[in-house]
Amino acid sequence: MSTVLHTITDGVGRIALNRPGQMNAITVALGRELERAILDLGNDPRANVVLIRGLGGNFCAGGDFNEVQRLRSDGPDELRSLFIAFRRACEAIANVDVPVVAAVEGVAMAGGFELMQSADVVLVSDDARIADNHINFGMIPGGGSTQRMPRLVGRQQALGILLSGDRMSGQEAVRYGLAYRSFAPSEFNEGVEQFVSRLAGRQRSAVTAIKRLVYAGMGRSLAVGLNDESDAVVAHISGQTGERAINAFAEKGES
Repeated sequence: MSTVLHTITDGVGRIALNRPGQMNAITVALGRELERAILDLGNDPRANVVLIRGLGGNFCAGGDFNEVQRLRSDGPDELRSLFIAFRRACEAIANVDVPVVAAVEGVAMAGGFELMQSADVVLVSDDARIADNHINFGMIPGGGSTQRMPRLVGRQQALGILLSGDRMSGQEAVRYGLAYRSFAPSEFNEGVEQFVSRLAGRQRSAVTAIKRLVYAGMGRSLAVGLNDESDAVVAHISGQTGERAINAFAEKGES
């Protein structure tokens, strides 16, 4: 049975982590299948957005303990394969054309929290249970927390979260800047669907250009980033899609 399911419906690429009995814990197979699914859907012209969810009411509980033990007994190179597979899946999110949205409910611990940090946009349930709890077991993160989290929330908050192992709710994740929006549990599914449906209806060239500019700009000076943005908007408006966008803007009179 595949550990990751994926399909495209109505402009939304849908990825489901499919190990509900193990709270979608990460194995080498899951990491590799997740990378392929993200690359396949994220570069498919039929999809304007990719949604990642976990089956069974949980997002992801982190690395699979039995898998870690098995790989550890086979030596460092085998153990490294787990972290490389997961790292490549997380990195694929930044490398695909369209935004990748993580819908987080239930548990998002350790590697699950790190996958959440990798997403372009995170939507959470108010009662989600989120933590980088590696430190609670005398472990260190291996899926990007020490590098991504300081870039998301700053050094002070990142070290506090990583060294305490404290659990946060969905609402707290929004306050930290680790998620975009939080929903009451009864409204979570509807809220997620409304959000990704709106993105699915956007002009694809505008969506992909915005994602590309944001990612490129984060590694460049402000002046260079602003020049890139100017070049991009002129090229966009000058083309046929830009003409349609200008006409639509003029007709509606709103942004």
